[in-house]
Amino acid sequence: MGKSVTFAAILALAATFAAAPLAAQEAAPADTTAEKPAPTIPEGGADAVVATVNGQAITLGHLIVLRANLPAQYQNLADDVLYNGILNQLIQQAALSQSVEGSITKRATLAMENDRRGYLSGVALQGVADGAVTDAALQAAYDAKFTGAPETKEYNAAHILVATEEEAKTLKAEIDGGADFGDMAKQHSSDGAAAGGGDLGWFSQGMMVKPFEDAVLAMEVGAVSGPVQTQFGWHLIKLVETRIQAAPTLDDTREELAAEIEQAAVEAHIKSITDAAKIERPGEGFDPALMRETTLLDK
Repeated sequence: MGKSVTFAAILALAATFAAAPLAAQEAAPADTTAEKPAPTIPEGGADAVVATVNGQAITLGHLIVLRANLPAQYQNLADDVLYNGILNQLIQQAALSQSVEGSITKRATLAMENDRRGYLSGVALQGVADGAVTDAALQAAYDAKFTGAPETKEYNAAHILVATEEEAKTLKAEIDGGADFGDMAKQHSSDGAAAGGGDLGWFSQGMMVKPFEDAVLAMEVGAVSGPVQTQFGWHLIKLVETRIQAAPTLDDTREELAAEIEQAAVEAHIKSITDAAKIERPGEGFDPALMRETTLLDK
């Protein structure tokens, strides 16, 4: 659940910083190395008023929240530049928003309701996601996914791809007679692996088309198959090597498992909340094309 700030706010803040003296921005980046004394907290803390616009208060908390949600490129600006830029933006926003009070359109009202609903739903899910990933949950997810799982056999093969069975048979005869498989692939194979002597790298079962895979599974290491037809053409296949791929470690899969745990927790929470809610759908019979009727917002 990422932090966000509106595009319009970003533009306004960027304009504010652009108007600040260039020397101030260049000479006073945020100092992340030197020890600084803790700032003196004003009376009221986050509720301390830093400005009023026609009697409407702008608090220290408003500045803190907006700064925390800024894009990364603004985070390292010096505190005094950032403070003044954010405060000026909030003052401008307050004055502008007051100027349209009493004349807010239906479109704007509905957009604000959607924004509020979306923001609060994000708040509800952020807490769920943050609390879901624990060491115990990661270990349990890892055990469920990998403990006792069968080992995966992987195959390293090369191939030569040609258009006809006759050509494949001719090349197979030359290879059986001592010609080097890699050289034959470079000279005759029609796909992108030709330059590497037909090398296809490592793959596991299910990654190749079935006729190709069936041929590989039946081969011994070092053997070269007869012509195998797939939708791509005719192949000669050389099985170079096989190996058993062990299960990954917990550290290897930590990020993937964390994402899965978060997703499962979020989905479960959404289901529990919506299942407990009284939901009625009187609009189920509406024509979905009504969503295109933007003129309804003008009434």
